[in-house]
Amino acid sequence: FANDSSFRLHCSQERSLAPPAVGLDESIGRILITKDHVLSDNAPLLQQNGLPPLVSALKASAEQNAASFHFPGHNRGRAAPASLTRLIGRRPYVHDLPELPELDNLFCPQGPILEAQTEAAKLFGSSQTWFLVGGTTCGIQAAIMATCSPGEFLILPRNSHISAISALVLSGAVPKYIIPDYENDWDFAGGVTQLQVLKAIQELEMEGKKTAAVFITSPTYHGICSNLSEISELCHSCKIPLIVDEAHGAHFGFHSELPNSALHQGADLTVQSTHKVLCSLTQSSMLHMSGNIVDKEKISRCLQTLQTTSPSYLLLASLDAARAQLSESTDVVFSQAIALACEAKCTLRQIPGISVLENSSFPTFPAIDPLRLTVGFWKLGLSGYEADEILYRDYGVVCELVGNKSITYAFNLGTSRVHVQRLLLGIKHLAATYASIQHPEERVLSVHAPYDDIIMSLIPRDAFFASKKKVTIKESVGEVSGELICPYPPGIPVLIPGEVITKKAVDYLLHVRSKGADISGASDPLLSSIIVCNV
Repeated sequence: FANDSSFRLHCSQERSLAPPAVGLDESIGRILITKDHVLSDNAPLLQQNGLPPLVSALKASAEQNAASFHFPGHNRGRAAPASLTRLIGRRPYVHDLPELPELDNLFCPQGPILEAQTEAAKLFGSSQTWFLVGGTTCGIQAAIMATCSPGEFLILPRNSHISAISALVLSGAVPKYIIPDYENDWDFAGGVTQLQVLKAIQELEMEGKKTAAVFITSPTYHGICSNLSEISELCHSCKIPLIVDEAHGAHFGFHSELPNSALHQGADLTVQSTHKVLCSLTQSSMLHMSGNIVDKEKISRCLQTLQTTSPSYLLLASLDAARAQLSESTDVVFSQAIALACEAKCTLRQIPGISVLENSSFPTFPAIDPLRLTVGFWKLGLSGYEADEILYRDYGVVCELVGNKSITYAFNLGTSRVHVQRLLLGIKHLAATYASIQHPEERVLSVHAPYDDIIMSLIPRDAFFASKKKVTIKESVGEVSGELICPYPPGIPVLIPGEVITKKAVDYLLHVRSKGADISGASDPLLSSIIVCNV
């Protein structure tokens, strides 16, 4: 074919979602697809055996008797590496297909991807939903790029996820930070209040500057929810779009004991990690839009810029499957997981020396996700890191998040009573062991990321592209950071390009590294040196 694009167009119109009836035209030696298996443009998409649309399309395509001369190189599993097939079998490879015409196009969906996204929009209550194969990270980046042009101001908490900071670099937006409040027993921040957002908007207005968008994380990693109804009402009264990082709240609104979703509370854009509490494959997420404040075509263009042109159909189909799973019994699907979490919290409250995060721990905020269990160990004289090491070593308990004074456990649809009992047994034994040892609570000092004295010398984008040099960690104090340095977990940057490096920031980084945190973004992960800007 002289014109490849015309061939592709022809295929997309002619090829079926069902396995073709195959015959051999002996005169020219080519495969024929009978007209009975060609779908008209207006026909509903075929769903085999009641499967979700994209899952059905993937199944049908994989089952075709195809002589395949296309990517990927494992050729539908025929050349899959034996070391991995011994672990997971060949079937994932068989279904690891490229953007074949019958599988639709992520950036111009007209077939099963469009139908899958439409079904997701109905379920989650959005006007439009986009499937993401770059995680919630690319969704957050697209949301900020679509609402903030270079030089415009984005209001966001300073402890936002690293993806929001990278979006500042990509968009050229200027951050107006809300400084998080760490004044509590738990040594981590809560949410954001309407008053904090109003103060930030007014401060910009007094400087003659306009807010392009507001970005809020709700729920937080620990499950703390901000009052998004109040914040969205404020934003909309000022004609400002509200973006919500709802990575940890894709399940919200699907049970009477769960908080309302961000969309239900008036958010314009919300990004959810469908793979976190829901059941899609890791790295798959959704971006939801509501209302008409944001240009949806601009969202699509930003996503096309950020996402791969070779999306994994296993990831995409897993999003469709997770949506269908949730649709089957929306009102009761989380009942067992919530009951298990509630039982665990009731048991833990009775154990001397153990603290349990509850709504009363952060009374300023309306709710805490009932599927997050955060346990404090400081009354036993133990840090979260020390307690986690014991529980993992002696009981095989793997947590979601370790903090200075606490550990957070994520409950989900796959949480079993047997595993909850093992967790409770481990904590009971740990408490019994250390309660008899006289450790003062002061042994576990509050050590949180130092956000209260931030000085921004350059905006993140200018600092990212500035010329740089390497200095020792001691010499870095007072210099302008050239790196985005972020301990994992929880993925909150301590140093952002353009900020003046303080002794507090250096001390905190060295402390969390000594406790076992992975340091992302640093050219020297040992933190003996730091890259700074030549300013």
